[in-house]
Amino acid sequence: MRKAQKKLTEDYLKLLNQAHDGIQKALKFRNISAAKDLLEQCQEIAVKAGELIEQTEGENHPAVLCLEEYCEVVYQFYERIRQGDLPDANKVHKSLRRVLIQIENKIKNEIKVRIEAVFLPYKASMWDSLESVWKAAVEDTDCDAYVIPIPYYDKNPDGSFGKEHYEGELYPDYVPITRYDAYDFAMRRPELIFIHNPYDECNYVTSVHPLFYTRELKRYTDGLIYIPYFILEEPNPKDKESITGIEHFCTVPGVIHADKVIVQSENMQKIYIDVMTKYAGRDTRKYWENKILGLGSPKTDKVLETKKEEAEIPKEWMEIIRKPSGERKKIILYNTSVSALLEHGEDMIDKIQRVLQIFKENIEEAALLWRPHPLIQATIESMRPMLWGKYQDVVEGYKAEGWGIYDDSAELNRAIALSDGYYGDSSSLIQLCKSSGIPIMIQNIEV
Repeated sequence: MRKAQKKLTEDYLKLLNQAHDGIQKALKFRNISAAKDLLEQCQEIAVKAGELIEQTEGENHPAVLCLEEYCEVVYQFYERIRQGDLPDANKVHKSLRRVLIQIENKIKNEIKVRIEAVFLPYKASMWDSLESVWKAAVEDTDCDAYVIPIPYYDKNPDGSFGKEHYEGELYPDYVPITRYDAYDFAMRRPELIFIHNPYDECNYVTSVHPLFYTRELKRYTDGLIYIPYFILEEPNPKDKESITGIEHFCTVPGVIHADKVIVQSENMQKIYIDVMTKYAGRDTRKYWENKILGLGSPKTDKVLETKKEEAEIPKEWMEIIRKPSGERKKIILYNTSVSALLEHGEDMIDKIQRVLQIFKENIEEAALLWRPHPLIQATIESMRPMLWGKYQDVVEGYKAEGWGIYDDSAELNRAIALSDGYYGDSSSLIQLCKSSGIPIMIQNIEV
């Protein structure tokens, strides 16, 4: 039984207790009509409670049987009063109370509260930011977990919605998917909703469907939980410049509207609390301290549990990774970011081409695994549309030549598990690679 359903059942019992007091008083004052009306109401309330328990626990649940006994006692007293045989008011109250106590005990001790937890990813490539929490929910025998990928839109340069995307078919086979239009949030009111997109309408590049903005989700749950889809470089709480670079990640709708915010570390937790206290006022610090928790990121969990020897490698990748001798080459994870393209434009495209050429010249020793940020296309098309064609030409040329791997899949953890080194832009991937012990080199556009 869900928490809200159990509370409703308990509320029914409170009403019965109140009605018993009213019946006792009516009989003492020989108000026959009032006593009969209250007994009829007790019967109706008990039936409603029984139907609710039957729906969730089955018709033979002990609490249902006790409610049936209660209804029989109510009926017997009603018939005696109707026939003019007025029973003693205190005995009626005691008899009804005795059965009601049995019902209360059955509901309290024999009906477990089940939690319904809903996970609302939007991009499949970001599912790793929620997966370990989902796995814990699935393993909890008192929890029903639903993964509901939600639609999102590219944004046009004028801010209007462009192409709609839905990636429900891109999740791992072991993740059961529920369609977003097949789950009634208003009716089900899940106890917990987990999100990884905090931006609502504030993102210039993409937007989830407005029905899934955080202020809307708040209407359907008392437990909205935001876990960032990214991992940032670990900050120094005493470094003002470090804090300034993080502030815009803190003051987003998801942090403001969520009931709990889970960040990657205690250091990050302190910075979030400091920033939000500055943003909302000194008297709000306690509120943010209770709300923002530095429990770690599920992204790290996913990376650490993925082993190189267990990774499923596509056949075409193996042809690139293996030397003629059968030995594996060193695999370099090449990551290109949205921010570098926005900042450097065509110079960044030239840099990418130079990097690709260097690795092409050394394919006998190293295999390049190029993994661009998943929002590059949407961002460049929206904010630098003239740049997109040139960037796309580089990508298509690289893919056509076939000497390196192009990975735009949802399996970031696989890319990290396979790689022997990281090269590329400053990115949240760096923290994940560090946690896996992978050497890091940041590319310099001028070199």
